[in-house]
Amino acid sequence: AILCLATDLKDLEKRLGDIIVAYRRDKSPVYARDLKADGAMAVLLKDAIQPNLVQTLENNPAFVHGGPFANIAHGCNSVVATTTALKLADYVVTEAGFGADLGAEKFFDIKCRKAGLHPAAAVIVATVRAMKMNGGVKKEDLGKENIEAVRKGCLNLGRHIENVHQFGVPVVVAINHFTTDTEAEIRALKDFVASMGADAILCKHWAQGSAGIEDLAHRVVKLAESGASQFSPLYPDEMPLFEKVNTIVKRIYRGDEAIADKAIRDQLHAWEQAGYGNLPVCMAKTQYSFSTDPNLRGAPTGHTVPVREVRLSAGAGFVVIICGEIMTMPGLPKAPSSEKIFLNEAGQIEGLF
Repeated sequence: AILCLATDLKDLEKRLGDIIVAYRRDKSPVYARDLKADGAMAVLLKDAIQPNLVQTLENNPAFVHGGPFANIAHGCNSVVATTTALKLADYVVTEAGFGADLGAEKFFDIKCRKAGLHPAAAVIVATVRAMKMNGGVKKEDLGKENIEAVRKGCLNLGRHIENVHQFGVPVVVAINHFTTDTEAEIRALKDFVASMGADAILCKHWAQGSAGIEDLAHRVVKLAESGASQFSPLYPDEMPLFEKVNTIVKRIYRGDEAIADKAIRDQLHAWEQAGYGNLPVCMAKTQYSFSTDPNLRGAPTGHTVPVREVRLSAGAGFVVIICGEIMTMPGLPKAPSSEKIFLNEAGQIEGLF
């Protein structure tokens, strides 16, 4: 997160120095710079901060740089990659992963706020399958036509559209096409999005490459050039930390409130007193629901969001709010790749691929 939010090497070294590694007996923080570790850490990351230039199958340039997960971190690629791309291209598309209640909210409230970015348009990616799942269909039955479930599940998509609009950014919906999608299901999805005042465009890039997504590209350009974006973050810097949490819970998750015990509220207050009250909050929450219950699909309202723990990421520059049963380490396979890596008799490495 520190690497992804740093603007240059000097800012990276400062952020690394801001890491709190311990507390003294008088509760004052010990920073990485107090241990004179910030310079050495910056040296270790001097090459890592350079964006990785790769190319698509059709030879278009792309930066792949940083990948903090949006359900446990801020979910965006690096500020350096995005700002570099903006100097090199007419249009820059950046990914903010998972649902728009996580990826988009954090892109807007954390990355854009800190980097001074002003997005011109937003693309919400949806699938007919996801609509059916949010409409109550089991995973093994998603290949069967179910127009009513699509319509029911579209309430979830509708909320994402409303949420992005709250940031003042115009929206287009990209329907990521699957071969099992039927014309009637696609029509139901398009009709719903139209009722929300937006366009939904069928995208067949998986099968056809860029030819299958030209309509979307033209629509995004039109939106971006329209000047319709009036972007602003959801909350001001000076809002108290727990109030920021409640703002997200009420306006993005449509819950009644965030609930936290006194120790957590006292910790947030202590950080405010220490000068960290102006930081944005980074919600660690399941990506499967607007609530903290991964099984509660669709567009639930009236739920509460329990805050289990809070963590200060002083270097990255945000406060992590851990909600529900979310695990804060990435999901790993049962059998790690390392179990298959070895040196053969010729001294060559096997098992990397």
